[in-house]
Amino acid sequence: MSVDMKTAAVVLAAGQGKRMNSDVQKQYMLLNDRPVIFYALNAFQESFIDEVILVVAKGEIDYCRTEIVEKYNFNKVKKIVEGGSERYHSVANGLKCIEGEGYVFIHDGARPFINKEILLRSYEAVKEYGACVVGMPVKDTIKIVDENNFAKLTPNRETLWQIQTPQVFSTKLVKAAYDELIIKEEELKGQGIQITDDAMVVETLTDHPVKLVEGSYENIKITTPGDLNIASYLIDEKNNLFY
Repeated sequence: MSVDMKTAAVVLAAGQGKRMNSDVQKQYMLLNDRPVIFYALNAFQESFIDEVILVVAKGEIDYCRTEIVEKYNFNKVKKIVEGGSERYHSVANGLKCIEGEGYVFIHDGARPFINKEILLRSYEAVKEYGACVVGMPVKDTIKIVDENNFAKLTPNRETLWQIQTPQVFSTKLVKAAYDELIIKEEELKGQGIQITDDAMVVETLTDHPVKLVEGSYENIKITTPGDLNIASYLIDEKNNLFY
């Protein structure tokens, strides 16, 4: 395919992974003999993306360079930087490494099932709308509860999506939004606003609308030991398609 603007990916691998109940951080756990982070990086390596910025936890830059990037020859990884105390700090650190105009794909390294179809859909959407996020319509009924866990409201399921990554934006838009977030961080906390994803940064700090793009129900995030088992099954099911 022909890509007429610079494309970069910020891949996040700085999470603690506390729900895995393991001394090994989830992004380095083995999934069918390869670390979880391998699969996301490999998808970007084999795609139209021009460069990758890998964001890791404090003290892990050298490890990731030798045991991940160099070991698997991920030559699109141009920089490895340390993350911050919150996810949005890590994204902000990654965005600082990207120069010029274009589009940025922000992706959780613990989502191993990103593929070329999702990347292409995201790219076409961001070219048209300037901001898009991958997700899927929810399958289950959702309940909003009160502080005592009594059902308070049942929103219309047809209006609800579960959000995934990548989340893709024009470079200028997302960098400006994150710059503003860092300035207003304490103010937003004081208002009880908790930033949970990149789309929320753009939604909260700009007036730019965010388009939702179909991802995949298989585009799961490795969060618990059960997720690791599901991911292993999916890879076996696809005859190691993601290697």
